[in-house]
Amino acid sequence: MDGAKKWFWIVLDVFVVVLIVNVVFFVMPMLQRVGDGFYPSRTITVSAEGKTTASPDLAEISFSVVTQGQNPSTLSDNNNQKMSAVLQFVKSQGIADADIKTTGYDLSPNYQWDKNTQRNYITGYTLTQTVQVKVRDLSKVASVIGGLAPLGVNQIGGVTFTFADDEKVLMVARADAFAKVITKAKEMALGAGTSLGKIVNVAENNYIPVPRAMYSVANETMGMGGPATAPTIQAGTQEITDTVSVTYELN
Repeated sequence: MDGAKKWFWIVLDVFVVVLIVNVVFFVMPMLQRVGDGFYPSRTITVSAEGKTTASPDLAEISFSVVTQGQNPSTLSDNNNQKMSAVLQFVKSQGIADADIKTTGYDLSPNYQWDKNTQRNYITGYTLTQTVQVKVRDLSKVASVIGGLAPLGVNQIGGVTFTFADDEKVLMVARADAFAKVITKAKEMALGAGTSLGKIVNVAENNYIPVPRAMYSVANETMGMGGPATAPTIQAGTQEITDTVSVTYELN
């Protein structure tokens, strides 16, 4: 019996030691992580809007060559010849190949309703080939648009002014927003008779406007073969806003 009791106490001691090790090294850290996951009961959330004004440095122009005809093959050849001349002109203005992208190539039949047969029949086809180009030198936007119509472009979707690096512009507005948040949070905490602790959450919402300069191909320049007058287009400036919300733990 004495030997059995001895082994019982040995096993019990080992079990207690193992239990203590598990509590110290596994259970307590896990509970700490769970506790950290709960939102602090004393917090304050402060929001502020930062702003900056900047001039766009990138223009995107979308245009199409639209042709109609009876024979799809002939129609395709004519359209491609016009677009090839257009692209050669665009490249001559210093536009890189990487900034030229075909965004649409659509061949659609044209239908007409026949009252006698009560059916639609095909009268021909319309081929629309659309290209988008990025113009990084804004001083060339007007000359690029002005040279499109004489080469067969009969649809211009407009000009979109934007930024080559949005994040670079947003950084200025974001810094302004954070500076306002910090000042506002300190004032509110001081007024409440406490102080700011660590940051427990940050949220952001920004807005970059994308203005469009509308431009239509004048009817008198379409198919006339004469030079088109370069339009007057100005990029102007844009106001970029960034709203930041920060939640602080209160001491």
